[in-house]
Amino acid sequence: MKLESKDRIYKLTRDRAPLSCIIPSRNSRRAPLLYFDEEKGYNRAIRYSRNQKSPFEDEQDGNIIVEPIVFEDGLLRVPKNNPVLQQFLEYHPLNGKKFVEVDMSRDAQEEVDFLTAEVDALVEAKNLTIDQLETMGRVLFNKDVSLMTTAELKRDVLVFVKRNPSVFLRALSDPSIKLQSTVQQFFDKKLLVYRNKKKDVHFNMDGNKKRMVSIPYGASPIEFLTEWFKTDEGVDVLAFLESQL
Repeated sequence: MKLESKDRIYKLTRDRAPLSCIIPSRNSRRAPLLYFDEEKGYNRAIRYSRNQKSPFEDEQDGNIIVEPIVFEDGLLRVPKNNPVLQQFLEYHPLNGKKFVEVDMSRDAQEEVDFLTAEVDALVEAKNLTIDQLETMGRVLFNKDVSLMTTAELKRDVLVFVKRNPSVFLRALSDPSIKLQSTVQQFFDKKLLVYRNKKKDVHFNMDGNKKRMVSIPYGASPIEFLTEWFKTDEGVDVLAFLESQL
């Protein structure tokens, strides 16, 4: 693989980078550094040696000078006059996991996309009706929004939107959102209650305390009930519960 000749900067993927971080620079049992060569059809061991012309061990001579590869303050700058290290990092198994190359154009585009989504989401959130605000509040925060003032609810939704604009926009376009909000209302109004450590859902009305349905292990109760109410068995129960709201 031939890389464009230019200076490159690499950064650790973690938000909080240590003052210094060393990544493996040679293949070993403890830290295998193998790259699958599709043309040759097998894994090739890689090793960084500043006096070699290739990062592949099978293309290096016996005069090896192995050096540590150290990220300082989360960054590693590799000039274009060190193409072997750039190639070594390109093939490194930790590339994309523990570190990535800094791409100014890509990062700028990602930031533009985020800011655009934020603007779109804020406009949508600003134009929500009270009913829509309550629906989004129930779904996003999973709590009884009837205990909140309109100002509190609008503030919390706007704060959420600024932090998670894409999540909000996806939720807004999801046809199941309104039904999820309705399901949450059934619990807020005590028409339904959980029992047996949220494994069972029971009716909670005068003369009817029967178990309505059991929640499968590992399932989200609200999401499961939203889908259950769409079934032939659940649709009549949904209509009855909505009439009680």
